[in-house]
Amino acid sequence: QVQLVESGGGLVQAGGSLRLDCAASGSTFSIKTMGWYRQAPGKQRALVATTTRGGSTTYADSVKARFTISRDNAKNTVYLQMNSLEPDAAAVYYCHGLAVGGMGYWGKGTLVTVPS
Repeated sequence: QVQLVESGGGLVQAGGSLRLDCAASGSTFSIKTMGWYRQAPGKQRALVATTTRGGSTTYADSVKARFTISRDNAKNTVYLQMNSLEPDAAAVYYCHGLAVGGMGYWGKGTLVTVPS
């Protein structure tokens, strides 16, 4: 089992920055890919960014050049640095871990609010 706990959400003004952290515990050795997803009110949960244990990254087109995902394998933590935030970035952000064998794990989410 893997537990994921997000932190760092909050209210930020448009144009501001925020960093989200996701700390993993439990059978972390099994996690090969970690990522961030977000779900805005009335919308489906959508991919934001992922990173593999080896450091390869992918991003949704809407966040490229503004968001950066990084990972500290020694701390079992993944980060999402979000810059130039706009109101459309407001959502609950969820951490996801994909383990060997295809098992997926979700955190409970952290709310990011960007007033218009």
